[in-house]
Amino acid sequence: MQNQPNFRVEFIALMASLMSIVALSIDALLPALPKIGTALGVTDPSDNQLLITMIFLGLGFGQLIFGPLSDSFGRKPMVYFGFAVFVISSLVCVTTNSFEVMIIGRIFQGIGLSSPRTIAIAITRDTYSGDLMAKVLSIIVMFFILVPIVAPTLGQWLLDLFNWQAIFNGNLFIGLIIVLWFWKRQPETLSSKNKIKFTPAIFITGAKEFIRYREAVAFTLVSGFITGSFMVYLSTSQQIFQEQYHLGDMFPYIFASTAFSVGFATFTNSRLVMRFGAFNIAFTAALAYAAISLLYVILFFSGQNPSIAVLISFFLIQFFAVGFLFGNLRSLAMEPLGHIAGIGSAINGFVSTVMAVPIANYIGSYVSTSVLPLFVGFSIFGVLSVFVFMIVRRRRTVVRA
Repeated sequence: MQNQPNFRVEFIALMASLMSIVALSIDALLPALPKIGTALGVTDPSDNQLLITMIFLGLGFGQLIFGPLSDSFGRKPMVYFGFAVFVISSLVCVTTNSFEVMIIGRIFQGIGLSSPRTIAIAITRDTYSGDLMAKVLSIIVMFFILVPIVAPTLGQWLLDLFNWQAIFNGNLFIGLIIVLWFWKRQPETLSSKNKIKFTPAIFITGAKEFIRYREAVAFTLVSGFITGSFMVYLSTSQQIFQEQYHLGDMFPYIFASTAFSVGFATFTNSRLVMRFGAFNIAFTAALAYAAISLLYVILFFSGQNPSIAVLISFFLIQFFAVGFLFGNLRSLAMEPLGHIAGIGSAINGFVSTVMAVPIANYIGSYVSTSVLPLFVGFSIFGVLSVFVFMIVRRRRTVVRA
């Protein structure tokens, strides 16, 4: 394990690329949601949100499978198996004429993609620890965020040139290149001495071990709060800008600007985290996240949407705070779990994602004629996140005393 402040650029690029297959499969599809819904006979446009939220459901459950298995059989074999599931489910998505089958395909896409997403975190924890791990994860997320910046534009381009099926095929092609790169260049990071003998009870014992670490549980809950409220934006953004603001043609560029805000924050975090610490930065970001959303609710409580410039300004500030939370929350949750990195990453991802899906579905159902419900959700879960941080800080103070 490396505790010195050094890291390989290729390692960061490769881990970010493994995680980016998930973002590409979600964000590149956003411009095509109305056409897919029309092609599959969807009558309620809000149902199109399920094409986004259900892949997260698969991600949540899949992590619970692949994380523990990677602690027993190694990181690399599980990445290959997960990608195979992704390939099969993608073929189902492009060949079906049923919306229900498409939803099932998206769930299994999420299950397959949970493998590279979870194992990229476990490999990083195998290799780094402490605030250096937070720094490395911040840089990984920074590169990872480049995908949401360009993915909707790529999806729109493929949609204009070909059809919505081309987006699935393009994701498959890019994923294949990344997996070949991973196979060729990334060594196995799970040493033989750290392998856990596989038994069905590994899932139960892993969960019991995870629960022992209160801070891991606390930061997992915060991840669920932030991921859930952010997922509402992902699933409703196309609907907001196209139907409420009539800016469908500008959607890829508006979405890219908000993604850039997250990416710039993660870059800034990578420069600051070694100096100020992951906890202090994440706590400050949670306070900012809650404050900006509460300010929006107070200013626009009537439900009437502000001008597009004002809305985007709020989004940019809101997601700048999110950029400081994503990498640091994962790092804080994983810090005490180095001895069960695969299971720990899996449970962390499972709980936070499964929490996020119902949050996104519930709040998203109200985002039809106004953006206000989105910021009400931001406010509620921002305040809950701050509350959890305060409990953890008080506990740390007591332990030091």
